[in-house]
Amino acid sequence: MPQSTATAGWRNWAGNQSARPGRVVSPAGVEELGEVVRLAAEQGRTVKAVGSGHSFTAIASPGDGVLVRPDALTAVRGIDPQAGTVTVESGLPLHRLNRLLEAAGLSLTNMGDIEVQTVAGATSTGTHGTGRDSGSLAAQIKALEIVLADGSVQQCSPTENPELFQGARLGLGALGVVSALTLGVEPAFLLTAHEQPMAFDEVMERFDDLTAVNEHFEFYWFPHTDRCSTKRNNRSQGPAAPLPRFKAWLDDDFLSNTVWEGACRVGRSFPAAIPTIAQLASRAWSERTFTDTAYKVFTSPRKVRFIEMEYAVPREAAVEVLRDLKALVEHSDWRISFPVEVRVAPADDLWLSTANGRDTVYIAVHLFRGSSERGYFTAVEELMTAHRGRPHWGKLHTRDAEYLASVYPHFGDFTALRDKVDPGRLFGNDYLRRVLGA
Repeated sequence: MPQSTATAGWRNWAGNQSARPGRVVSPAGVEELGEVVRLAAEQGRTVKAVGSGHSFTAIASPGDGVLVRPDALTAVRGIDPQAGTVTVESGLPLHRLNRLLEAAGLSLTNMGDIEVQTVAGATSTGTHGTGRDSGSLAAQIKALEIVLADGSVQQCSPTENPELFQGARLGLGALGVVSALTLGVEPAFLLTAHEQPMAFDEVMERFDDLTAVNEHFEFYWFPHTDRCSTKRNNRSQGPAAPLPRFKAWLDDDFLSNTVWEGACRVGRSFPAAIPTIAQLASRAWSERTFTDTAYKVFTSPRKVRFIEMEYAVPREAAVEVLRDLKALVEHSDWRISFPVEVRVAPADDLWLSTANGRDTVYIAVHLFRGSSERGYFTAVEELMTAHRGRPHWGKLHTRDAEYLASVYPHFGDFTALRDKVDPGRLFGNDYLRRVLGA
């Protein structure tokens, strides 16, 4: 049997979700994982696998059931450069995967902006970056292995258990415990990053062009200002020209984390100072260009703790929604210290993907941990849902199954599959009851 603990508590990265599970286990392999699931079912306990805890919702909360830590499920089962695939176990952190692929001369096609999550945690919640042509991490899955409620280990792909594959690629942890994933990869490539300050109105006027001509475009708008920081990442033939080590540390670690956290703490204690801090912060982001290995450009350290809400809206509604969001902030008494992050993604076919069936723009709003402007999230959510927005599964929202069924064409397909593979809700929790129904 795997090592177990009866008293250890669990808390997510942001500190806004916690639980005291009845049992904590760290199975050493898929056979032990299957045994854990079977035993939990016999005892009438629920089972939840927990990765790095980077979801802001309670999607992974084990309640008082069995918490599965995938710390020992980190093996690399195979790398096939010819087929363009890598098969890894579910608990492998993305930062380790990136370095293993780099050593093999390979790369993921697209990534989010951090690399601390486990591969299964990231894919199961819909983690994404920004991309004109390339989608989320889950969209890069070619096959997977999952332990179902009866303890059986199932392999699935487009040709083997295709219905289970369709649901489990982005399964919210609701169908079973993913134990291994096969991801599509490609030969390693360089990205040239061009980061440039730009006025909000200019970004809005050029948004169609900026998202069309760049492989990866995103921007941050600083509330209480008219300024944005834009980021354009495109493939490069080289040579590599990374930021000097000191410059990278100064910009991406010291200024973006240490100094930024200090500024946020000042703003939390003295909200009236936030507009001035925002003006200063928006001018601290200077123009720069560098070329480096793809994952080093996609990702950067994020050490300042915050809570986040992110909605996916139809691509054609993006500019209208962003202008309305700016007007909301300007006509309110809120004091918002964190910038608004905007990214894009192409339509995909994953049943519960926020980009399912439609080209998508992601709009993320944040609050420094301990801030009190919750009315901000409420108003933003009202704006997003007026445009049939879909909330990120791992980020704060108040939507329920009735609303989500109205914005996901395949919502019923997913819940029917769940009824088939987990009728007893062994993998359920309060969050899943809200978003998927009882």
